[in-house]
Amino acid sequence: MSSLPGGSPHPYIPATEADRARMLERVGVADLGALFADLPQALLDPAIDLPPALTEPELIALLSERAAENADPSRPDFLGAGAYRHAIPAITSHLAGRSEFVTAYTPYQPEISQGTLQTAFEFQSVVCELTGMDISNTGLYDGASATAEACLLAARVTKRRAVALLEPIHPGTADVVRAYARGAGLRVDVLRSGDSATPDHACLVVQQPDFLGSIVDLEPLAEALHADGVLLVAVADPFALGLLRAPGDAGADIVTGEGRDLAGPPQFGGPSLGLFAARATFMRQMPGRIVGRTRELRAPANGDGGPRTGYVLTLQAREQFIRRERATSNVSTAQALIALAFTVTLQALGPRGLRESAELSYQRAHDAARRIAALDGYETPERGPWFSEFLVRGPLPAAGLAAALRARGIGPGLDVSARPEPEAKDALLFAVTEATPDAHVDALVEALSEIGAEA
Repeated sequence: MSSLPGGSPHPYIPATEADRARMLERVGVADLGALFADLPQALLDPAIDLPPALTEPELIALLSERAAENADPSRPDFLGAGAYRHAIPAITSHLAGRSEFVTAYTPYQPEISQGTLQTAFEFQSVVCELTGMDISNTGLYDGASATAEACLLAARVTKRRAVALLEPIHPGTADVVRAYARGAGLRVDVLRSGDSATPDHACLVVQQPDFLGSIVDLEPLAEALHADGVLLVAVADPFALGLLRAPGDAGADIVTGEGRDLAGPPQFGGPSLGLFAARATFMRQMPGRIVGRTRELRAPANGDGGPRTGYVLTLQAREQFIRRERATSNVSTAQALIALAFTVTLQALGPRGLRESAELSYQRAHDAARRIAALDGYETPERGPWFSEFLVRGPLPAAGLAAALRARGIGPGLDVSARPEPEAKDALLFAVTEATPDAHVDALVEALSEIGAEA
């Protein structure tokens, strides 16, 4: 391999043998083996059993074969439980795919890339409008980590060492909160219907709608919590907020959520987009980036128009690359490309379009539930008002019903029969959105009828 200027044999591995020798001499070891002597021998250069290399045509053929094993994306599918298909306007992928937006990162330099900063500011504005909160950051990794960051913020501002989760909450979110809390030395308590948070808790985390689809009345919760100095963290579905009351208007102190589904179709679990919005009083404690907007005090000296608008990363002293261990979080970037697509979708729909889409999702889901409940041997247990996910219990146990649907080419809802809620016993959790064709609901109802007749 030919060397590059400076003696480096590779553009991404700039250290030469002479560089390595100088570094080893500086740290006082003879060679790389001595540098890693403290590591267990079994972990050093383990054997990797790789298949023989393939040519490009052979690799394409193999990947095509593997891709063909995936389910047909056009088949009826009713799996939700945190990832949903929505009708994304065509303009979203068109704008987000432009060459100006080739990076998913927000910059570290405060004033650089005015276009990138402006898109982040627009995203923040949309999130604040949706959630009814004062301020938003530019986005976090995903909804679960955003919720965990909300718990850490609550613990910092209240000086309390415990947080509470109200079931039913997405189990993935609960696991991430526990992982973050373990590192911070916080206790995580799980509350169920009838339980109450105590003055020991920094916050109560409530999913809206909850994991089993029910709509939660946040206002009385917020009043009771605030009486004990406990913060309310609402984990809200941004699509459902087109129809539901904004959590901030109902008394939530912090709102988090997952924005991926309004940026494009589910992508095997990622990339995701964590939403995070809060009261202005928590601004300096918020994790991640915040973009601010300002205007010049006077017009440019060259007379080129009036005072100009500028965008800048603000409050950076909260960041880990400035404050290190005293930073509010270790979040190092934002999902800016997904945030851009999310913003374009919501701007294209507008408040009226988002509400109409959410209403359509609500109507189609309730129509599907009524048709299924009318079938012999089926019921749709309810836990009060719900949005677009519902439980289905049939003549077979949940696992058997799911297998029977798959055998008919239909993706079933999630098996939630292991959950502690009584209504989840032997039940599947189905999701219907505005993007679910009527023909798919017809196919589901027909398949369930056939399964009931054969049971």
